[in-house]
Amino acid sequence: MTQIIKPGQTIGIIGGGQLGRMMAIAAKQMGYRIAVLEPTEDSPCGQVADVVIKASYNDFEAAKKLAEVSDVITYEFENIDDQTAKWLTEQADFPQGANVLAITQDRLAEKEAIQSLGIALAPFHPVRSLEDVEQAGEKLGFPAVLKTSRGGYDGKGQRVVHDLEQLQEAAKELLESGDCVLEAWIPFQCELSVIVTRSRNGETAVFPVVENEHRNNILYRSHVPARVSEEVCENAKQLALEIVTGLDVVGTLAVELFMLKDGRLYANEVAPRPHNSGHYTIEGCETSQFEQHIRAVCGLPLGSTSLRSPIVMENILGEQLNQVIENVPNLSKIKLHLYGKTEAKEKRKMGHLTVTANTVEEACMILDSFVKTGVNI
Repeated sequence: MTQIIKPGQTIGIIGGGQLGRMMAIAAKQMGYRIAVLEPTEDSPCGQVADVVIKASYNDFEAAKKLAEVSDVITYEFENIDDQTAKWLTEQADFPQGANVLAITQDRLAEKEAIQSLGIALAPFHPVRSLEDVEQAGEKLGFPAVLKTSRGGYDGKGQRVVHDLEQLQEAAKELLESGDCVLEAWIPFQCELSVIVTRSRNGETAVFPVVENEHRNNILYRSHVPARVSEEVCENAKQLALEIVTGLDVVGTLAVELFMLKDGRLYANEVAPRPHNSGHYTIEGCETSQFEQHIRAVCGLPLGSTSLRSPIVMENILGEQLNQVIENVPNLSKIKLHLYGKTEAKEKRKMGHLTVTANTVEEACMILDSFVKTGVNI
């Protein structure tokens, strides 16, 4: 019989950022207590947690302490120490386990794992030293994208290269952080993502497909429903189900996809946790990605993923925060989510806005009007 973590028990979260915060809020609405392991003071998740263990993520003793006060443990990001993840898998209730973490912490391992499932990816080649550069460039051609194999987000740890000389220069810089992977450039028409959840008892549920718009390698807006054909949506959902099942994922998984002009889909990256492109689910779906994740790791039945109405989510970056706060009196048609971060740095995600409307285009018009003038139309 599958173990069930019941309301009143404690969920431990590794990571005190905004994903942990929204996960904790969903859990507390369901009656759970929250413990968080986080090195910084007054973190977004720490502000709403019942127990805060202030320690670095690689502090093994702190992880043990989190296990002592928690009935189940989850995480808001992948960069968890290998030794800690293995210990939690063996000694605590850590349903997501160390295996998926080990795969998704490394871009090369992740790509190889997805490829082994028979799912199409952009051609790639490992770059572990400067000696690999010429062979990788010859195999994939240009343009291409060189990425660090570990770490990197929102465009960090990656370079677009157009010839061998640029690739060599990028490799000299990025290899200082460890192994890299070179990816062929895919002439995609749009970027899609799918949030899929698999519970500890094997039940799965897929959220509506998201059409993502990026600016400066940072997610700008998510549009739902995606403005693509029904066939593409069904194919995207099927790919997400194949990956979440094939990798034996427990909890929420975000699958990022490239769609070509002819509708073909290529997997790009995955993240075994709630995801920025899934924030729309809070207002847009019967069950949010955060509640769904809590249900999955606690062994509860998964909730409905039905879309309530068309919706658009827009990120708020550090340089935009003051303007948004000044215009709060004009938020009548817009939902505001701020993450409680203490410092508003440029390009740092400080919160997000969501708008529901009759169409995605109408929602975009409302956001455009608010951003430009501070007034809802």
